Amino acid sequence: MTATTAEPWSSAGKRGRPPGRGDSRAGRRKGNPFTYFVALLFIAVSIAPVLYIVIGGFRTNAQITASPAGLPHPWVVANYTGVLTSVTFWGELANSAVVAVASTLGIVVLGVMVSFVLARYDFKLKGAMYSLFAAGLMFPLVIAITPLYIVIKDLGLVDSLGGVIIPQIAFGLPTTVIILVPFLRAIPKEIEEAAAIDGTSRLGFFFRMVIPLSLPGVVTVGILAFIASWNNYVLPLYILNSQANYTLPLGVQMFSSEYSQDTAKVLAFTSLAMLPALVFFSIFQKRIVGGLTGAVKG
Repeated sequence: MTATTAEPWSSAGKRGRPPGRGDSRAGRRKGNPFTYFVALLFIAVSIAPVLYIVIGGFRTNAQITASPAGLPHPWVVANYTGVLTSVTFWGELANSAVVAVASTLGIVVLGVMVSFVLARYDFKLKGAMYSLFAAGLMFPLVIAITPLYIVIKDLGLVDSLGGVIIPQIAFGLPTTVIILVPFLRAIPKEIEEAAAIDGTSRLGFFFRMVIPLSLPGVVTVGILAFIASWNNYVLPLYILNSQANYTLPLGVQMFSSEYSQDTAKVLAFTSLAMLPALVFFSIFQKRIVGGLTGAVKG
């Protein structure tokens, strides 16, 4: 007789068991402590100026002079209430909202249409047109500010919000097209063919199928366009002359010049000016990451 050795039950169970959650956890690599340190350092460097500006608005000028990095003692809300009761602040906030919303709508609407044509149709110079939009990412607004000002002046749009909105739409289209084209290319041809069999026109397919399926990308480019428009400083600086048409970024600069001796009030005005964009980005940051991830996969 030949002796047989029984395999231990625990060993057999481990061999026969399919890889599960425990195995995947065991296979995960723990992050390098140095990586976490660098990430935390980057977060601290990014958040510290924002906290300093917000907290500085609750201090007096005497407190800032005595201890620039100290905490408010006592906390003073007069700086913020003074800004919030100012007609100038609310006027600049309204101008920024009009410019940001109008620019975002123009960028999204035109960007979706252009991206749909580039992604779903074959025609001559299609690649050249897409490359032209891609090249637009390499040319910032500052480079073209002088000829752009001449064009806006010839159109009679100097010192008007329209003179800011139209160029922002033009310079926001390259980013929108580059992000949306992969989304629209990823839509299966079978869906378009099935819609055509059902009698749906190309325009109907665009509104009923393309826009809902590419909604993550549309939301992403809309958020990016809104934030970029809200924070734009160079274009309003060249185009807008009267204070009644100032946007908030330009208003912050003028306010800091006018109240250069009142540091605490300047910090309060600055923190309130950046608050809408900061809150908007914090709410929709997951949408941005998801939309950009989908664009890369597409």
